[in-house]
Amino acid sequence: MTPQGYREVELVCNRSSLLLHGGTEEERRCWAQEAARNFNVELVEVRQAAELPQALRQPNGVVFIPDVAKLGRDAQFVLLQCLRTQEERPKLVLGVSGSADAALARGTLREDLHYRLHKAQVDLQKDGLRDVLKRRWAQQAEQLALKAAAARAAEEAAREAALARRPGTVTRIAPKQKKVSGGARAKAVSRNAAR
Repeated sequence: MTPQGYREVELVCNRSSLLLHGGTEEERRCWAQEAARNFNVELVEVRQAAELPQALRQPNGVVFIPDVAKLGRDAQFVLLQCLRTQEERPKLVLGVSGSADAALARGTLREDLHYRLHKAQVDLQKDGLRDVLKRRWAQQAEQLALKAAAARAAEEAAREAALARRPGTVTRIAPKQKKVSGGARAKAVSRNAAR
């Protein structure tokens, strides 16, 4: 992360688009999912340049691109235009495998896109950051599990309350119809015919 830019914790919580480099693709995805949870939206993942225009139309979403270098320079130009001109745009989390400077040196990352996001970069290889993130994600997973368990318990309690018979209510139960088998029906018909 660039020293004079945003801190990692600020970038996960605010609407700024950013360049996320280093670490594994799964770590970058987890980081983007945390950002999406902060805004209470679904994470939209883009792997093909053809998926990009549709994803950029969601003004309040979070769009994650696992490796922006694989999309190509034309798609990166579309991203740059979105950052420059689109006032209502999703939060873009642009991943790069390896370091951003190495991708820039190889020519797989556009210089103007890198410059546009130079103050909004997170380097997952930074000393200690991976450990901090793993602890934070473990806490969040625990909180999500507790929240889901509480929601299930509340749903079960509501279901039981709806089924419970309350004092003062009348519950009419219809008598069960006797099932008549084919042989018994024939006997009943023959008895009725004999009368």
